[in-house]
Parts: sequence; C-alpha cells; structure tokens
Amino acid sequence: MPSRRHFLQHLLQLGTLAALSQAFPSHAAEQISSYPFSLGVASGSPRHDSVVLWTRLLPDPLNAVPLPPLVYKLNWEVAEDIHFKRIVRQGEVFALPELGHSVHVDVTGLSPDRWYFYRFMHGAAISPIARTRTAPDNDSLSKLRLAVASCQHWEFGEYAAHQHIAAANPDLIAFLGDYIYEWGPYDLKHPARPRRRDIESFSLSEYRARYAQYKSDPLLQMSHHCAPWIVTWDDHEVANDYAADRDERLNPQFLQRRAAAYQAFYEHMPVRLHQVTVHPSQFAHMRIYERYDWGRLARFHLLDDRQYRSYQACTPADRGGSRLVSPNACADLSAAGRTMLGQEQETWLSQGLASSTAKWNILAQQTLFAPCKHSAASQSTGDSQIWTDGWDGYPAARQRLLDNLHRHQNLNPVILSGDVHTFYAANLTRDLNQPASASNPVIATEFCGTSLTSNSRPQSQTEQILQENPHLVYGRSDKRGFMLSDINGTSMTTQYLALDDVSKADSGIKVLKSFVVEHGKPGIAGT
Repeated sequence: MPSRRHFLQHLLQLGTLAALSQAFPSHAAEQISSYPFSLGVASGSPRHDSVVLWTRLLPDPLNAVPLPPLVYKLNWEVAEDIHFKRIVRQGEVFALPELGHSVHVDVTGLSPDRWYFYRFMHGAAISPIARTRTAPDNDSLSKLRLAVASCQHWEFGEYAAHQHIAAANPDLIAFLGDYIYEWGPYDLKHPARPRRRDIESFSLSEYRARYAQYKSDPLLQMSHHCAPWIVTWDDHEVANDYAADRDERLNPQFLQRRAAAYQAFYEHMPVRLHQVTVHPSQFAHMRIYERYDWGRLARFHLLDDRQYRSYQACTPADRGGSRLVSPNACADLSAAGRTMLGQEQETWLSQGLASSTAKWNILAQQTLFAPCKHSAASQSTGDSQIWTDGWDGYPAARQRLLDNLHRHQNLNPVILSGDVHTFYAANLTRDLNQPASASNPVIATEFCGTSLTSNSRPQSQTEQILQENPHLVYGRSDKRGFMLSDINGTSMTTQYLALDDVSKADSGIKVLKSFVVEHGKPGIAGT
C-alpha cells in the first residue's frame, strides 16, 4: 500500500491540493486543546466567482512545530452577513503536518462583486470573523479602492500602517514583497530600536517560525481580515538579493533553502498553488505570477522578478548579489539576453496585455522600474552609478517591456512598485535615456511605495537623486507608509500615506502627496 507521504506527493504533482480536504478523514479525530488560530485568517486571489481562504493551526506562534504530526479537521463557513445567518458556502478541510497544518480553501460558486464574511472552526474553537469579496464580472465597470504595501521588517517599527489600511476600507490589497525578512530574533514584540543582523532563517521550520512571528501581529491580522489580498514576493522572503538559484554566499545548496522558503510562503499566504514542476515534495520552483481581472475596469498582471532573472551583472568573484556600478565599466550589463522576468513570463505578460479589454492594465511588481542614477556623472567614466539589483541592472529586459507597453499604451498601463523604501512617482517614456518630448512621449506611469517599516536613506540624498533622474517627478525616503488608489473608468487617483512615527503602534497618518492619471492620457496629470 502506498504511504500517506507518497499519496501527498502524487496530489502535489497533479497540482490538486484541493483534493487533500478529502484525503485522510479517518485520521482527523484529534482536537487541539489550546486556541489554534493565533495567526488569524486571511483571504486572497479573488476571482468573480471564487476566493481563497487561509488559516494555520498554531496555538503558540513562537513554537513552529508545536502540534503532533496528525491530521486535524476544520470546518469553514462563508456567509452574506457577519452573524452567519445567511450561509452560502460551507465545508470541511483537513490540516496536514506536511504543510505546517495550514489550509487553503478555494471557495467557488460565489456571486460576483459582493462582500462576504468567513470563519473557520476546529472543535469548539472559532477563528476570527473576517471579510472578503469577489471581483466584478466581465460586464462590470465597478470602481475599485486598492491599497498597496511592501517591506515590513519586524525590527524597524510597529505595524500601525496596517491598521490604517484596514480603516481605509479597501476592496483589494496588493502586497509587493518582503512580507518577512529572513533575519532577526524570534520575538513577538517589535524592538524599540533595530538589533544587529543575526539569527537568520535557513530551514523550513525556521521560515515557518519567521512567518508565525510576523503574522502574530494583531495590526497585520487586522489588515488581512478587512479585504482579500494579492501577493508576490521579493528577495527577503528567501535571502537578500538572491537571483534565480544563486544567493550572495554562492551556496551550492541554495535551491534547498529556496524550496523551504517558498513552501513556507505558500503555507502562510492565501494563494492558489500551480503545478509543482520538480519533485513533488519540493517547492524549489513555485509559480507566483498571476493575472487578476477586476471586471472591465482593471487587469492586474502580478509579476515575479526574482525566480527567473539573470544573475546580477559584474559581481565580485567571491559573492553574488547587487552592487553599485558604472554602466560604461560593466559590459555585461547591456547584454541583450539578460532577463528580469524570464522568457516564459515575458511571453505570458505580452499575451495578457494583448488580450486585455480592461480600462486599466496594472503591473504589480517588486522594485523601481524608472531609471535611478545614484550619483552625478563621473568625469572618469562619463556615466552615473546604478544599482544592479533593480531594473537599472537589466536594461535590455526593461526596454523589451517598454516596447511592449508602447504597443499597448491605449490600455492605460500603470506600474506599481516597492522594494526601495521610498515613495517615487515617475512618467515613463519608451526611451528612458531621453527626457519626455513630442518624439518621445510618456507611455506609462509608475507609482512606487515606501516601506511599511523598513528603514531608508536621508531625504537629502533622495533630493539629489531627483536632480539626476528627470523621469522621477517625486521622491520621499524619510517616511514609512503605503499607497491608496481609487480607480474608476475615467481616472486613477493615488495617495501616498505616511505615518507620523513608525515606532508607535498607534501612530497617526497623513497624505503626503496625491496624483491623478486620466484615462487615455499616460503620465501624471499636471506634469
């Protein structure tokens, strides 16, 4: 008889994790005596008729493997009202030890463009009640309120921004990477000041503990409980500045670490799992890029610029990762074959743009797309230094994407970014080496959000960067916060919201700047 592990691997290979809900009911009689929903619940990946619900059974967030290796049964309910008097969907799901006792329920058969409430039950324990919603159907031009966030290092502040995200009542939240950082003490209290970099996560149990630490925060849970999320990752979900299968250390076993990190990501996010493309017990290759339609109003192209990219150019002989380089002194930088997204994802994106009938096409991705020279032109090299980990380090790939956007500029392309811990706004032309003009018009807009907590450079340095980069029309690095966009058929209004004090869980917030992009007119209105 095949073992349960082999059966699980077979289901993973077929990409049918939903079938796990019926896999081992005979082993699910055990119940957990302590309250098991310490990490809250979450929803995400919304379609017009479905949404993914998530939770993980974990009584103690600081104990990554506290439960016996048993299968536990949960019940779930989706209702039209907060009191669950009008239940529209319900069922059972089984939490497996192989997946950290996390569960994902892809609830189908829902009505489009409406809010729902959901909860999980295990024995007498009831999870927090949370709210989610479906996307509009293809005939709808409904409006959308979108919150965009990234980079929430536990060590650098409280999660007050998440409370303000929930208070803004968004329809959808897009998280663009660095949900966790791979280092820091496993502690349930944010420190008064950052500690030294140590206690790094490498194994599956350590990444599970890291996610549990972060998701224990009640303000982060509040943000998850208010609306569905769409999520992608950046580097710190695995390791700083990794590129494809290589890390800074040039560790020959890095793919094993990446597999552990990717599995922990899946175990803690409300995402659908695409078919695993290697040995079915591993997550070394996991597709996260995805397309989401918000009726006819917006198509989201959620990208992955980590897993398939070329290595950073001109690295030292003894390490990988990024550095500042002068392009004229780095011939590899301009190689035509270098890629940020990989050929398969580039083709997928091109097809998604070509087939879109949405008013707005929003590329949600990790890092700043616009040029960002970090110094004035050098007298010796004739050029300015650029950072090789961002799109500046992949100019041929960026130009291919710009050419693609130029072909589809009638679809109102907008790029959303994070990673660089700075609010930027940019007007993008097809030739980014030249300023905007009648012969080189603006073809797209970029809104880059600052970090939720992670630290950044002094504002005086950002002012210098703005002087060297005419495509950047705004920059603020001295504030932490998030972006909030209101989108309708005629315009997209984006606010940059900044915390008064990131060290305080009850910090106030204010609007730093507001920008408008008008339908059919690429670029920020008034610039």
